[in-house]
Amino acid sequence: ARRLAKVHTGSRRASPRAGWRWKELDCANSSDALLMNVFCCRRRVANRGLCSMLGVPSGLMPQFGFRPGIPLRSGKTDRTEIDMKLGDLMIEAKLTETDFQTAPTKMIQRYRDLDEVFDPEELMMSDVVPNYQLIRGVLAASATGATFCVLCDARRPDLIEDWYAVMRAVRSCVLRCRLQLLTWQE
Repeated sequence: ARRLAKVHTGSRRASPRAGWRWKELDCANSSDALLMNVFCCRRRVANRGLCSMLGVPSGLMPQFGFRPGIPLRSGKTDRTEIDMKLGDLMIEAKLTETDFQTAPTKMIQRYRDLDEVFDPEELMMSDVVPNYQLIRGVLAASATGATFCVLCDARRPDLIEDWYAVMRAVRSCVLRCRLQLLTWQE
């Protein structure tokens, strides 16, 4: 119910505006809405083929807007969300979004395990770092011992290449083996 009330990020630009606050599920282009449509059928994921492809047991309850609590250098934790968690699998989904967000270098450098998890030179760190959501997802997988999957459109080779660029920067082959890519078409 909380997720259904989430305001869509483009609600200020949407029309008509007259008294209606656009929610995430009001948008046909929302990756969150598509995730909910795929994974909320009967509240538990029971499709054995889907579970096999994701590498999770059947019967799990999806958690939308999961906050993994990624450790920061300050001793606090990051409160940002990952789109969905299913057992030990975290999923970042993209449908029509143009990229995986950028962030100032200082925002990336606040993560406690950044230098342990990534080779910073491979991340092309300048004043602004691309693929912030992917970096954050990998750090969450490292901190929690979970698997992290990017779910995107097969017709977007740019997003797929962005994911592989982030994976190449991961130092540990053990962690790299817990990183996945699936397409909506699969």
